[in-house]
Amino acid sequence: MPSIPDALVPALKDRMRKMNQVPEEDPVQSERKMMEFAGEIMDRLIRGHLKKEILPLANCQAALLTPHHQKVPGTVLYLHGGGYCTGDLEYACWFGKLIASVVKARTFCPAYRLAPEHPFPAALEDALDAYRFLLERYPDEKICVIGESAGGGLLFALSLKLKELGLPQPAGLVALSPWTDLSLGGRSYEYNREADPSMTKEKLSIFAADYTDAPLDPLCSPLFGDLQGLPESLLFAGGDEIMLDDTLRMYDALKAAGVKVRMTVAEGFWHAYIFYGIKSRRDDNKVICEFLRSKLS
Repeated sequence: MPSIPDALVPALKDRMRKMNQVPEEDPVQSERKMMEFAGEIMDRLIRGHLKKEILPLANCQAALLTPHHQKVPGTVLYLHGGGYCTGDLEYACWFGKLIASVVKARTFCPAYRLAPEHPFPAALEDALDAYRFLLERYPDEKICVIGESAGGGLLFALSLKLKELGLPQPAGLVALSPWTDLSLGGRSYEYNREADPSMTKEKLSIFAADYTDAPLDPLCSPLFGDLQGLPESLLFAGGDEIMLDDTLRMYDALKAAGVKVRMTVAEGFWHAYIFYGIKSRRDDNKVICEFLRSKLS
Protein backbone atom coordinates (compact mmCIF):
# COMPACT_ATOMS: atom_id res chain seq x y z
CA MET A 1 0.00 0.00 0.00
CA PRO A 2 1.37 3.47 -0.85
CA SER A 3 2.19 5.68 2.12
CA ILE A 4 1.70 9.37 2.87
CA PRO A 5 5.09 11.09 3.33
CA ASP A 6 5.73 12.51 6.79
CA ALA A 7 6.35 15.89 5.18
CA LEU A 8 2.59 16.09 4.58
CA VAL A 9 1.67 15.40 8.22
CA PRO A 10 1.55 19.11 9.24
CA ALA A 11 -0.81 19.83 6.32
CA LEU A 12 -3.01 16.89 7.31
CA LYS A 13 -3.17 18.16 10.89
CA ASP A 14 -4.03 21.65 9.68
CA ARG A 15 -6.81 20.31 7.46
CA MET A 16 -8.26 18.31 10.36
CA ARG A 17 -8.13 21.29 12.70
CA LYS A 18 -10.03 23.44 10.20
CA MET A 19 -12.65 20.77 9.65
CA ASN A 20 -12.96 20.32 13.40
CA GLN A 21 -13.83 24.01 13.80
CA VAL A 22 -17.33 23.50 12.39
CA PRO A 23 -19.69 24.85 15.10
CA GLU A 24 -20.23 22.17 17.72
CA GLU A 25 -23.99 22.64 17.66
CA ASP A 26 -23.86 20.32 14.62
CA PRO A 27 -21.20 17.76 15.64
CA VAL A 28 -22.68 14.90 13.65
CA GLN A 29 -22.24 16.77 10.38
CA SER A 30 -18.68 17.84 11.19
CA GLU A 31 -17.75 14.29 12.12
CA ARG A 32 -19.28 12.96 8.92
CA LYS A 33 -17.15 15.37 6.92
CA MET A 34 -14.04 14.29 8.85
CA MET A 35 -14.83 10.63 8.17
CA GLU A 36 -15.46 11.33 4.50
CA PHE A 37 -12.09 13.09 4.30
CA ALA A 38 -10.31 10.11 5.90
CA GLY A 39 -12.15 7.67 3.67
CA GLU A 40 -11.28 9.56 0.50
CA ILE A 41 -7.58 9.40 1.41
CA MET A 42 -7.72 5.66 1.87
CA ASP A 43 -9.77 5.17 -1.29
CA ARG A 44 -6.96 6.78 -3.29
CA LEU A 45 -4.29 4.68 -1.60
CA ILE A 46 -5.84 1.23 -1.94
CA ARG A 47 -5.47 -0.52 -5.27
CA GLY A 48 -6.55 -4.00 -4.27
CA HIS A 49 -8.80 -6.26 -6.35
CA LEU A 50 -11.77 -7.31 -4.28
CA LYS A 51 -15.10 -9.03 -4.69
CA LYS A 52 -17.82 -7.03 -2.92
CA GLU A 53 -21.04 -8.70 -1.78
CA ILE A 54 -23.82 -6.76 0.02
CA LEU A 55 -25.61 -8.96 2.53
CA PRO A 56 -28.66 -8.26 4.72
CA LEU A 57 -28.54 -8.73 8.49
CA ALA A 58 -31.56 -8.52 10.77
CA ASN A 59 -31.52 -4.71 11.11
CA CYS A 60 -28.75 -3.45 8.82
CA GLN A 61 -26.68 -4.25 5.77
CA ALA A 62 -23.12 -5.49 5.63
CA ALA A 63 -20.47 -5.82 2.95
CA LEU A 64 -18.35 -8.92 2.50
CA LEU A 65 -15.06 -8.00 0.84
CA THR A 66 -12.99 -10.87 -0.50
CA PRO A 67 -9.54 -10.42 -2.12
CA HIS A 68 -9.37 -12.13 -5.52
CA HIS A 69 -6.16 -13.78 -4.37
CA GLN A 70 -7.14 -14.54 -0.78
CA LYS A 71 -4.15 -15.95 1.08
CA VAL A 72 -5.39 -16.05 4.68
CA PRO A 73 -8.25 -18.26 5.91
CA GLY A 74 -10.99 -16.99 8.20
CA THR A 75 -12.68 -13.60 8.37
CA VAL A 76 -11.87 -10.19 9.80
CA LEU A 77 -14.97 -8.50 11.24
CA TYR A 78 -14.53 -4.72 10.96
CA LEU A 79 -16.57 -2.45 13.27
CA HIS A 80 -16.34 1.15 12.10
CA GLY A 81 -15.99 4.25 14.25
CA GLY A 82 -17.95 7.49 14.26
CA GLY A 83 -19.09 8.00 17.84
CA TYR A 84 -22.00 5.56 17.34
CA CYS A 85 -23.70 8.41 15.47
CA THR A 86 -22.00 8.51 12.06
CA GLY A 87 -20.61 6.07 9.52
CA ASP A 88 -22.49 4.30 6.75
CA LEU A 89 -21.86 1.23 4.61
CA GLU A 90 -19.72 3.21 2.16
CA TYR A 91 -17.47 4.43 4.99
CA ALA A 92 -17.19 0.91 6.40
CA CYS A 93 -16.22 -0.38 2.95
CA TRP A 94 -13.46 2.21 2.57
CA PHE A 95 -11.58 0.88 5.56
CA GLY A 96 -12.73 -2.68 5.03
CA LYS A 97 -11.08 -2.46 1.63
CA LEU A 98 -7.82 -1.42 3.30
CA ILE A 99 -7.97 -4.33 5.75
CA ALA A 100 -8.87 -6.92 3.12
CA SER A 101 -6.21 -5.71 0.69
CA VAL A 102 -3.36 -5.57 3.19
CA VAL A 103 -4.17 -8.64 5.30
CA LYS A 104 -5.32 -10.67 2.26
CA ALA A 105 -8.27 -11.98 4.24
CA ARG A 106 -12.01 -11.90 3.79
CA THR A 107 -13.39 -8.83 5.63
CA PHE A 108 -16.97 -8.34 6.84
CA CYS A 109 -18.19 -4.76 7.34
CA PRO A 110 -21.60 -4.24 8.99
CA ALA A 111 -23.16 -0.76 8.80
CA TYR A 112 -24.70 -0.99 12.26
CA ARG A 113 -27.62 1.24 13.22
CA LEU A 114 -26.73 4.71 14.47
CA ALA A 115 -27.80 6.95 17.32
CA PRO A 116 -29.68 9.10 18.12
CA GLU A 117 -32.34 7.34 16.03
CA HIS A 118 -31.11 3.95 17.25
CA PRO A 119 -29.40 4.29 20.65
CA PHE A 120 -27.81 1.54 22.74
CA PRO A 121 -28.05 -1.43 22.43
CA ALA A 122 -28.69 -1.18 18.65
CA ALA A 123 -25.02 -1.06 17.60
CA LEU A 124 -24.14 -3.96 19.90
CA GLU A 125 -27.10 -6.01 18.66
CA ASP A 126 -26.00 -5.48 15.05
CA ALA A 127 -22.38 -6.35 15.84
CA LEU A 128 -23.62 -9.54 17.51
CA ASP A 129 -25.79 -10.35 14.48
CA ALA A 130 -22.76 -9.89 12.21
CA TYR A 131 -20.63 -12.16 14.39
CA ARG A 132 -23.32 -14.85 14.52
CA PHE A 133 -23.69 -14.62 10.73
CA LEU A 134 -20.00 -15.43 10.35
CA LEU A 135 -20.19 -18.28 12.86
CA GLU A 136 -23.01 -19.84 10.86
CA ARG A 137 -21.62 -19.17 7.37
CA TYR A 138 -18.04 -20.26 8.16
CA PRO A 139 -18.40 -22.67 11.10
CA ASP A 140 -14.91 -24.14 10.76
CA GLU A 141 -13.03 -20.86 10.35
CA LYS A 142 -11.68 -18.33 12.81
CA ILE A 143 -12.80 -14.72 13.25
CA CYS A 144 -10.74 -11.71 14.32
CA VAL A 145 -12.31 -8.34 15.09
CA ILE A 146 -10.81 -4.93 14.36
CA GLY A 147 -12.31 -1.49 14.94
CA GLU A 148 -11.41 2.13 15.43
CA SER A 149 -12.78 4.68 17.89
CA ALA A 150 -16.36 3.70 18.78
CA GLY A 151 -15.79 0.49 16.83
CA GLY A 152 -12.76 -0.17 19.01
CA GLY A 153 -14.91 0.07 22.12
CA LEU A 154 -17.70 -1.90 20.47
CA LEU A 155 -15.46 -4.88 19.77
CA PHE A 156 -14.69 -5.20 23.49
CA ALA A 157 -18.40 -4.80 24.31
CA LEU A 158 -19.10 -7.55 21.77
CA SER A 159 -16.60 -9.85 23.48
CA LEU A 160 -18.23 -9.16 26.84
CA LYS A 161 -21.64 -9.99 25.35
CA LEU A 162 -20.28 -13.19 23.78
CA LYS A 163 -18.95 -14.23 27.18
CA GLU A 164 -22.34 -13.52 28.75
CA LEU A 165 -24.09 -15.66 26.09
CA GLY A 166 -21.54 -18.47 26.21
CA LEU A 167 -20.61 -18.03 22.54
CA PRO A 168 -17.07 -18.59 21.22
CA GLN A 169 -14.72 -15.67 21.46
CA PRO A 170 -12.86 -14.18 18.47
CA ALA A 171 -9.35 -15.43 17.82
CA GLY A 172 -7.98 -11.92 18.41
CA LEU A 173 -8.93 -8.26 18.80
CA VAL A 174 -7.32 -5.14 17.32
CA ALA A 175 -8.52 -1.81 18.75
CA LEU A 176 -7.40 1.43 17.10
CA SER A 177 -7.88 4.47 19.36
CA PRO A 178 -10.75 2.67 21.12
CA TRP A 179 -13.47 4.65 22.91
CA THR A 180 -13.77 2.55 26.05
CA ASP A 181 -15.20 5.07 28.56
CA LEU A 182 -18.30 6.98 27.43
CA SER A 183 -18.30 8.89 30.73
CA LEU A 184 -15.23 10.72 29.36
CA GLY A 185 -13.32 10.14 32.58
CA GLY A 186 -9.78 10.09 31.18
CA ARG A 187 -7.28 12.82 32.09
CA SER A 188 -6.15 13.09 28.46
CA TYR A 189 -9.37 14.95 27.62
CA GLU A 190 -7.69 17.88 29.38
CA TYR A 191 -3.93 17.42 28.90
CA ASN A 192 -4.32 16.78 25.15
CA ARG A 193 -7.08 19.31 24.54
CA GLU A 194 -4.86 21.66 22.54
CA ALA A 195 -2.70 18.98 20.93
CA ASP A 196 -5.48 16.93 19.33
CA PRO A 197 -6.33 18.18 15.80
CA SER A 198 -9.10 15.67 15.19
CA MET A 199 -11.52 15.54 18.12
CA THR A 200 -13.08 17.60 20.92
CA LYS A 201 -14.51 16.60 24.28
CA GLU A 202 -17.63 18.64 23.56
CA LYS A 203 -18.35 16.65 20.41
CA LEU A 204 -17.81 13.33 22.17
CA SER A 205 -20.10 14.29 25.05
CA ILE A 206 -22.92 14.84 22.55
CA PHE A 207 -22.25 11.51 20.85
CA ALA A 208 -22.20 9.70 24.21
CA ALA A 209 -25.50 11.29 25.30
CA ASP A 210 -27.08 10.40 21.96
CA TYR A 211 -25.99 6.79 22.31
CA THR A 212 -26.72 5.98 25.94
CA ASP A 213 -28.10 7.31 29.21
CA ALA A 214 -26.00 4.73 31.08
CA PRO A 215 -22.39 5.52 30.14
CA LEU A 216 -20.96 3.33 32.93
CA ASP A 217 -22.69 0.20 31.62
CA PRO A 218 -19.82 -2.15 30.64
CA LEU A 219 -21.59 -2.92 27.35
CA CYS A 220 -21.28 0.81 26.55
CA SER A 221 -17.97 1.42 28.30
CA PRO A 222 -16.09 -1.91 28.36
CA LEU A 223 -13.34 -0.38 30.49
CA PHE A 224 -15.64 -1.10 33.46
CA GLY A 225 -16.44 -4.70 32.50
CA ASP A 226 -15.14 -8.04 33.71
CA LEU A 227 -12.42 -8.55 31.12
CA GLN A 228 -11.24 -11.97 32.22
CA GLY A 229 -11.26 -14.48 29.39
CA LEU A 230 -11.19 -11.95 26.55
CA PRO A 231 -9.02 -12.73 23.51
CA GLU A 232 -5.46 -11.58 22.97
CA SER A 233 -5.58 -7.91 22.00
CA LEU A 234 -3.57 -5.24 20.22
CA LEU A 235 -4.15 -1.58 21.13
CA PHE A 236 -3.00 1.47 19.17
CA ALA A 237 -3.42 5.18 19.93
CA GLY A 238 -2.00 8.53 18.94
CA GLY A 239 0.00 10.31 21.61
CA ASP A 240 -1.79 13.62 20.92
CA GLU A 241 -5.39 12.43 21.01
CA ILE A 242 -7.78 13.44 23.77
CA MET A 243 -8.99 9.83 23.99
CA LEU A 244 -5.49 8.52 24.77
CA ASP A 245 -6.44 7.53 28.32
CA ASP A 246 -9.23 5.31 26.97
CA THR A 247 -6.45 3.18 25.48
CA LEU A 248 -3.98 3.46 28.37
CA ARG A 249 -6.56 2.53 30.99
CA MET A 250 -7.96 -0.31 28.87
CA TYR A 251 -4.46 -1.71 28.48
CA ASP A 252 -3.98 -1.68 32.26
CA ALA A 253 -7.42 -3.23 32.84
CA LEU A 254 -6.81 -6.03 30.32
CA LYS A 255 -3.41 -6.82 31.86
CA ALA A 256 -4.95 -6.87 35.34
CA ALA A 257 -7.58 -9.31 34.06
CA GLY A 258 -4.90 -11.67 32.76
CA VAL A 259 -5.52 -10.93 29.08
CA LYS A 260 -2.51 -11.05 26.78
CA VAL A 261 -2.27 -7.54 25.35
CA ARG A 262 0.20 -5.25 23.56
CA MET A 263 -0.06 -1.50 23.13
CA THR A 264 1.52 1.05 20.79
CA VAL A 265 1.30 4.80 21.38
CA ALA A 266 2.47 6.88 18.41
CA GLU A 267 3.83 10.12 19.82
CA GLY A 268 2.79 13.24 17.91
CA PHE A 269 -0.07 11.52 16.09
CA TRP A 270 -3.82 11.78 16.29
CA HIS A 271 -6.99 9.72 16.64
CA ALA A 272 -7.07 6.58 14.45
CA TYR A 273 -3.84 7.67 12.74
CA ILE A 274 -3.32 4.11 11.43
CA PHE A 275 -5.83 4.62 8.64
CA TYR A 276 -3.95 7.57 7.14
CA GLY A 277 -1.03 5.46 5.88
CA ILE A 278 1.76 7.61 7.33
CA LYS A 279 5.11 6.42 6.01
CA SER A 280 6.95 6.48 9.34
CA ARG A 281 4.22 4.35 10.95
CA ARG A 282 4.28 1.53 8.38
CA ASP A 283 5.62 -0.89 10.99
CA ASP A 284 2.33 -0.54 12.91
CA ASN A 285 0.47 -1.88 9.88
CA LYS A 286 2.92 -4.77 9.66
CA VAL A 287 2.31 -5.65 13.32
CA ILE A 288 -1.45 -5.64 12.76
CA CYS A 289 -1.17 -7.78 9.61
CA GLU A 290 1.10 -10.31 11.27
CA PHE A 291 -1.18 -10.53 14.30
CA LEU A 292 -4.36 -11.03 12.24
CA ARG A 293 -2.74 -13.55 9.91
CA SER A 294 -1.31 -15.57 12.78
CA LYS A 295 -4.65 -15.64 14.63
CA LEU A 296 -6.69 -16.56 11.55
CA SER A 297 -4.35 -19.24 10.22
